[in-house]
Amino acid sequence: MSADADLLTARQACALLGISRATLYAYVSRGLLRSRPGADHRSRGYLRQEVERLAQRQRSGRGAARGAAQSLDRGLPVLETRISLIRPDSPYYRGRSAVAAVRAGATLEDAARLLWDCGADDPFADPAETGWPPRVAALANDAALPPLERAMAALPLLALDAPRSFSAAPRARHRTAAALLRQTAALLVAAAPAPGPVHRQLAAAWRPGDAAFADLVRAALVLCADHELNVSAFAARVVASTGAHLHATACAGLAALSGPRHGGATARAYALIAQAREGDARAAIAERWRRGDDLPGFGHALYPDGDPRAAELLARLRAACDGAPALAELDAIVAAAEEVSGERPNIDFMLAAICHAHALPAPPALVLFAAGRLTGWLAHALEQQALGRLIRPRARYTGIAPGQAP
Repeated sequence: MSADADLLTARQACALLGISRATLYAYVSRGLLRSRPGADHRSRGYLRQEVERLAQRQRSGRGAARGAAQSLDRGLPVLETRISLIRPDSPYYRGRSAVAAVRAGATLEDAARLLWDCGADDPFADPAETGWPPRVAALANDAALPPLERAMAALPLLALDAPRSFSAAPRARHRTAAALLRQTAALLVAAAPAPGPVHRQLAAAWRPGDAAFADLVRAALVLCADHELNVSAFAARVVASTGAHLHATACAGLAALSGPRHGGATARAYALIAQAREGDARAAIAERWRRGDDLPGFGHALYPDGDPRAAELLARLRAACDGAPALAELDAIVAAAEEVSGERPNIDFMLAAICHAHALPAPPALVLFAAGRLTGWLAHALEQQALGRLIRPRARYTGIAPGQAP
């Protein structure tokens, strides 16, 4: 079946769902449905599979149980937070634009101070550890291990030597978080913890001496720092609600990020770019679209008009790599994707694009995402622990009724 045959018009989608066009557009803005250019590239179409799935949810019953179940899939809010807000122009960290912060020269440490609500206290003022405990050193220095797995293996051991792991004092918790951020960044690149900004350590591991690249890394980390209640943040927050130490919450976030439907998005975007760079970018993109395949790294359910984080990084990449052949190829891919599908690049594409533009393999894209997002995981963990409540949702049983089992 062609991609066009899979698209419903707005009228057809409204009829199937039993809603008005205004409600349909609201569903798109909330990320419950995605739209694509119609046959004439002026109208919008809606994927039949997504519309039918949403209609099935509506038929499955109404009430609190149904609302709670749908809320776990980018639906109604399930938790209150003061940490971040998603708006079309930027994510906002405690009311401040992340895009504006990047333009003002903010580092990941600056974002952390804001997200962790440190006030006048600077948890990064303490001198950083410059080595690893003996029991951790072999793991931490093993560059042959994948980055996430290396960090997940070492963090529980580091927790054994963290003197303030279970302290309830905000100042102590902020210092534990700061040390953990530095340690995890070092683990992700198989290096020793460093006292300087995280973006410099990562940039030095991949392209030492390249100041323009280091600034791109800085911008990417800040823009990845938090994104409301995403999968990995929710996982970290659930673990934090049990009273577990911050190292455990970081492991929970990394474990969630290791899945192909979350952190794996950067690897898929990297592969798409590699395929498109091998020949005619437009032909490669158009062929995928005709087959009904998705375009990894393009479109975002929460940004129907384009991901502002990606737009900021793309502008910076163009400035840093002006005239480079790789940049021209990346621009051709972006243009082809928008022409064929109407979709614009998202943050996953840009992390992969930064790697392609600088002749790096795929793993650094995921490392950038993980190192930045750890800041948000820790913010959510700190907020949840301050609330002192356990996150324990109920399930709606749909299996075999008691007494009817064979």
